[in-house]
Amino acid sequence: MRRKMPGSHYLVIARRFRGPPQSGNGGYTCGMLAAAASAPVEIRLMKPPPLDKPLEIREDKEKGQLLLVDGEETVASAVPKTFELAVPKPPAYAEALAAIKHFTGFRAHAYPSCFVCGPERTRGDGMRIFASPIEGRELVAAAWLPDASLGAADGKVLPEFMWASLDCPGFFACGGGVSGALLGTYAARVHRCVHVGEPCVVVGWEISREGRKHFTGTAVFDERGELCGRAIATWIEPKPGAGS
Repeated sequence: MRRKMPGSHYLVIARRFRGPPQSGNGGYTCGMLAAAASAPVEIRLMKPPPLDKPLEIREDKEKGQLLLVDGEETVASAVPKTFELAVPKPPAYAEALAAIKHFTGFRAHAYPSCFVCGPERTRGDGMRIFASPIEGRELVAAAWLPDASLGAADGKVLPEFMWASLDCPGFFACGGGVSGALLGTYAARVHRCVHVGEPCVVVGWEISREGRKHFTGTAVFDERGELCGRAIATWIEPKPGAGS
C-alpha cells in the first residue's frame, strides 16, 4: 500500500507480502518503489524491508535516486537503468504445470511462507509461483494463474505483482531455495500486465555467477506465449555459517 502524508510519500509493506518471515518480498517491495519513479530504475536492497510500518520515499536529487527509508536507515535505493535481456522460449503452460512435482521448495525451502513462492501459502493468499526444472532446458518454469486479489479494476494484475512474479523464479534458478540467497539488485520491465485468471508461464535462468553472487534473468508470458515482462537480478548467498 502506498499513501501520501503531508510533504512526503510513504509505503507500507503488509505482512501478507513478506518474503522471509519478518521482511517484505524483494520483488514486491521493488515494484512498489519503482512505481514512484519517473523512469525505468534498478533497485538495490540494503536491508530487509520491514513489515507493517510506514517507510518514507525520499528523492535524492543530488545523486539522481530515490531512497526508501526506515527512520534514518536506508532500506533501498532506486537509480535510473535500462537493460537488454535475451529471453528463452518458454515451455507450454501444461509442461510448466506438470513440472511442479519437481519443485525443490516442497522438500526444502529457506522461506516457505514467502508471498510469491512459499508452499505454505494458500491460493488467494500467496501467488504460488513454484518455479521448477524443465527437463532438457537450462531454466526453471512455473505455471501461474493470477487470482482476483492481485487485480486492478480493469481486471489486469497490478504492476507491483508483475514485479513480484519475476522475482522468485530467479531465486530457484540459482539454487537460492536451499541456500537462502537474498535479493541484492533488481530491475524489471513490464511491457503489459496480464489478466486475472489468465494461465501464464514464468521462467528463470542463471546468467552467470561470481563467488556468492548469482546473476539471473526472468520473464513472464501470457496464455498466448507472448512476452509480458522481463527482469534481471543479483542474488547473494549468505556467508558460510551465517544464519538466513
